[in-house]
Amino acid sequence: MEDYAYILDYLPQGPPDVHKFKREPTAFGLGTNQFKILDLSPKPDAPINVGDKVYIGKDTELRQKIQHVRRRINYSDLTSTAQYELPYVIETVIGENEERFVKFFNEAQPLTTRFHILELLPGLGKKTLYAFIDERKKGEFKSLQDLSDRVPSMRQPEKLIVKRIELELSDPTQKYRIFALA
Repeated sequence: MEDYAYILDYLPQGPPDVHKFKREPTAFGLGTNQFKILDLSPKPDAPINVGDKVYIGKDTELRQKIQHVRRRINYSDLTSTAQYELPYVIETVIGENEERFVKFFNEAQPLTTRFHILELLPGLGKKTLYAFIDERKKGEFKSLQDLSDRVPSMRQPEKLIVKRIELELSDPTQKYRIFALA
């Protein structure tokens, strides 16, 4: 269940592919917990901007900008603006929840005897994986910066996570989902 979402795009006149008489203002959002892509119905006259963090939880009194969540949508249903904003919003969510992602790196385990879960991160190969495992044996990572300092070949771990989340959202045929729940 998502309580907060970041606005990816706001269409005050509604989506262009809907008949004019049925158009309603629409906002596309990304949930901060499970990375669900949502079609949101904004409140009338609510000031909404791309990048805003809005409450979408069950308590309707706390909802200041969003009236209700219409439905969950796919990556392909997003506008080009929303698709462009997606990596920046994901990076913002990672920054706000850094301890969650550091915990992922500290607890990452092999999926099979020959395949480690970290190999699902785009751009991370065996050599970096072995360097990472050796450093983790010395002690847990305290932050993403600590991770990039101790494993020099893994310079920007947050960028690896962003790419993986974007891949999970854009490709519904992914066998393994680490961050974005189906």
